[in-house]
Amino acid sequence: MSRARYLAKRLAMTLPVLWAGMSMTWFAIYMGPIDPAASVLGSTQTQDPEAYEAAREQLGLDQAPLAHYQDWMWNMLTLDLGQTWLLYPGSSVDTLILQFLPRTLWLGVWAVIIAVFVGVPLGFYAGLHSNTLPDYVASLGGIVWRAMPNFWLAVMLLTLLVQSQDLLGIDWDSLIVPVDAITGNPNLQNLHRPSNFLAATKKILPASVVLGSAAMGNEMRIGRTAVLETKQSKYVDLARAKGVPDRLLVWKHIFRNALVPLVPLVTNEAFLLIGGSVLVETVFGIQGMGFLFFRAAIQGDLPLIGALMFIFIVVMLAINILQDILYTIIDPRVGYEGN
Repeated sequence: MSRARYLAKRLAMTLPVLWAGMSMTWFAIYMGPIDPAASVLGSTQTQDPEAYEAAREQLGLDQAPLAHYQDWMWNMLTLDLGQTWLLYPGSSVDTLILQFLPRTLWLGVWAVIIAVFVGVPLGFYAGLHSNTLPDYVASLGGIVWRAMPNFWLAVMLLTLLVQSQDLLGIDWDSLIVPVDAITGNPNLQNLHRPSNFLAATKKILPASVVLGSAAMGNEMRIGRTAVLETKQSKYVDLARAKGVPDRLLVWKHIFRNALVPLVPLVTNEAFLLIGGSVLVETVFGIQGMGFLFFRAAIQGDLPLIGALMFIFIVVMLAINILQDILYTIIDPRVGYEGN
């Protein structure tokens, strides 16, 4: 089986997962114990029969369940996500997603970058220098960092940055590039300008550190273990016996093979970043997808929740496809018979 056929097969396997996820979302929202029409109207307007029937008609609940299910599925797949009822009455969900999604993507990208480019190198370094002082320090630091709850770390980091002038002797707000406040939305316009890029990065950096903290500790631990196991492999011993230089041995034989178990770890933790963004965005005042989902859940805007769940499902499936692509790049054996 070629790599192209392998990826095509993996892509085809996502279709039933997408269908199942969308179906469960529709059933939970529109066939669950909560009446969507009563939820979007509120307790006062629910007593008005005309308003209640109008809401049911606009939501399509006057149709037979199968017809409503088919219409809802088609609307989601064609990205006709409808309108909000409670948070931003009359606003298009498509418009809201285009407004809120870039902030979550900016947060998630930097959280993954911090976790991967800090956690993985530290784990690899600890694995290459096992049972030494740097190994003990890195391992202990990874355990402590991973054990810190996100909400506690967020509060501590906010306190530190707010009082940075007194505690650290530096003013975080004016360091490198000025920002108006520690919390709030990053300005993602004109990121091609260096000053705007640095300002948007600085604005999102504290939240990204908090969001990527647990992932960074996991990657340090798994990276160290992967390097230790790879160092003891027979093919590494054979390469060393053939006189392969240490630098080439590390980069070509140890690092590349140690990356294989990290691929599912990084992609699986991307799922946790999606869920963790609800807490982090709320604490840091970032109006992203997590913040929007939290507000929709609190207000009971069920149609908006359904549309956001569809977006989350698509993002998770896209991450799975990315994982398969990374597998074929890192491990040449993937995509052939027997894999």
